Amino acid sequence: MFLWAGCLFFYVFSTNIGFPPLKIALVQTNPIIGDFTQNVQVIRHWTDKARQAGCDLAVFPELSICGYPPQDLLERSNFLAAHDRALTEIREHCRDIICVVGGLEKHAQPGKPLYNTAFVLEKGQIAQRVHKQLLPAYDVFDERRYFQAGKQSITFACKGLYCALTICEDIWWQQKLYPHNPLDDLALGAVVPDLLINISASPYHLGKLEERQRLFSELSSKYGVPLLYANQVGGQDSLVFDGHSMLINAKGQLHAMAEGFIEDMIVVDSNTWSQTQVPFSTENTAHLEQALVCGLRDYMHKSGFTKALLGISGGIDSAVTASIACKALGPDNVLTIALPSPYTSQASIDDAKALASNLGCSFKVIPIEPAMQAYTTSLQPFFAGMPEDVTEQNLQARIRGNILMALSNKFKSILLSTGNKSELAVGYCTLYGDMCGGIGVLADVSKMRVYELAKWMNREKEIIPQNTIERPPTAELKPDQLDQDDLPPYDVLDAILQAYVENDLGVEEVAASLQVDVQLVQDVARRIHGNEYKRLQAPLGIRVTKKAFGIGRRYPIVQRFQE
Repeated sequence: MFLWAGCLFFYVFSTNIGFPPLKIALVQTNPIIGDFTQNVQVIRHWTDKARQAGCDLAVFPELSICGYPPQDLLERSNFLAAHDRALTEIREHCRDIICVVGGLEKHAQPGKPLYNTAFVLEKGQIAQRVHKQLLPAYDVFDERRYFQAGKQSITFACKGLYCALTICEDIWWQQKLYPHNPLDDLALGAVVPDLLINISASPYHLGKLEERQRLFSELSSKYGVPLLYANQVGGQDSLVFDGHSMLINAKGQLHAMAEGFIEDMIVVDSNTWSQTQVPFSTENTAHLEQALVCGLRDYMHKSGFTKALLGISGGIDSAVTASIACKALGPDNVLTIALPSPYTSQASIDDAKALASNLGCSFKVIPIEPAMQAYTTSLQPFFAGMPEDVTEQNLQARIRGNILMALSNKFKSILLSTGNKSELAVGYCTLYGDMCGGIGVLADVSKMRVYELAKWMNREKEIIPQNTIERPPTAELKPDQLDQDDLPPYDVLDAILQAYVENDLGVEEVAASLQVDVQLVQDVARRIHGNEYKRLQAPLGIRVTKKAFGIGRRYPIVQRFQE
C-alpha cells in the first residue's frame, strides 16, 4: 500500500559501501516512577556500558526518565521540574555517544500541557526530538488525558545513516482508531530512512511477544528497513513490562532479542544485522511464571517491602502463589500460615506443610475453631431459629482474613491474596475474607492456567504436592464441599470467561462458539456483572491477559443491562 521507493537499495548501499558500520545498544531499563535520582543512575550506567562496548548510539525506552505510566503525577509541577533536572543531567552525560531517551516536554499552545517525547541527545545537547503522535486511550492506556499528539515524524543522522524515530503506538497504527499512519510521513518524506527505531513501554500479556514479532516482521519486510525496538521492563502496579527488546532485519527476520523481565542490553551492528537471524520466540508457561514473579517482586520492592505472608490451604491456588512468592522474594522472606477449621481435612494440612517444606519457607498453623465458637456465641441471639447457610461459610473466610491482616500489620509484611481470575469473575470468593490482601498474585490467571503453572513448577522435582494437583478443588467450608457443586467445570467456565470477558463476544456468540447451553452462559454473565462491586474492592492484581479486571476494564456497578 505504502512503498518506500528505493529504500532497500539505499540501505544495502549505505551499510556495505559508503559508510562505516553503525553500532547500536538497545537498552531496556526498569524505572521507578518518580525516582529521578535512581532512574538517572540507571540510564548513566547503561550509557557507560554502551560506550564501553564501542557503540555509537544507545537507545532507551519510552518515558525512561520518569517511568511509565506516571498518570496524574504529570499534573504536579514539582514532578515536571524534577524531570527536567534529570534530563539535563542525562544530556550532559551524553557527550561522546548519541542517546535516545524517552521523556516529557511542555506544550505551550492550547491543548494538553505535555508531549510524550523521544529526545536525541548528542554532544551534551538536545539535537532532535519527536513527539508521540498516536496516543492510546483503550484498555489500560489513557494517554489522551495528559498528552498533546505530535504532528511530525523525524529522522536523524548517525554515521551517515538516517534513523527514523517513533514512540510505541506510532507503529501500531490501526485504521479504526487513528486517522493517519505516522509511518506514511516517514515513507513519503524527503529523506528515505535506513532504519526504524521505536522506543516503547509496552506491557506484557499472554501472546504479546508473538504479536509484536509478527507485526515488526511485517513492517520491516514491507518497508525494507531494519526495525530496532527498545522496551521498558519491570512491574508497575498491576502492569508488567517484559522487555524483549529486539532487532528485526530488513528481511523481516529476528536478528537479536534481549532477555525477558530483566534489565538487559543488546548490541547490534549494521554490518551483520542483514546477514544473521535467530528463531522467533514462542511463548510458554515459563513466560507466565516470569511475568508473575517480576510483577510481585517489583510491586514489593518498589513499595519498600521485603516480606510477604499468605494463608495456604493445601489447595492449588495458595500453593502456586506461595511458589511464586518464594521465587520473587526468597523463601526466607515468605511466611505461610495454615488456618484449619473443623471442616479442614488432615490431608489439606499435610499438603500445606509439605509445600512449605519443599519451598523452604516458614510455616505456622493457627486453628480458627476458637474464633468460630466466639462468633457463634455472639451472633446466636440474632441468628436463633435460622438455618445455617453461606453466612457461616463466609464467616470462616472472614476470620481467616482478620487473622492474616493482623499478622501482616504486626510483622510489616504484605498479605498476598490467592484467588484466581475464574473465582473473581463469578464472585466465588468472600469480600473481607479470602479477598483480603495487598496484591492478588493470580487475580488475572484462570483456574486451568493455575494448574498449568503448578505442573510447570514441578517439571524437575516435586514442589507442589501431587495430591494438591490431583484432588478436586474445594473451599472446605462445609462437609464434603466441592467447587463444582456451585460452579460449572473449570475448563468450561474458563472457556466462557475467555470468550465473554477477554474476547468481548455476546452471550449467544459464546454459546454457539463453545457449543454450550445459552442459559449457562447467561448465568455466568449474570454472575460477572453482579460481582463488579466485589472486584472493585479486591486488591490490585497482576495483569497477564489482554483483558484483566481492573483499570483496563470499566463497567458500572449499578446497571440493569442483560444479554
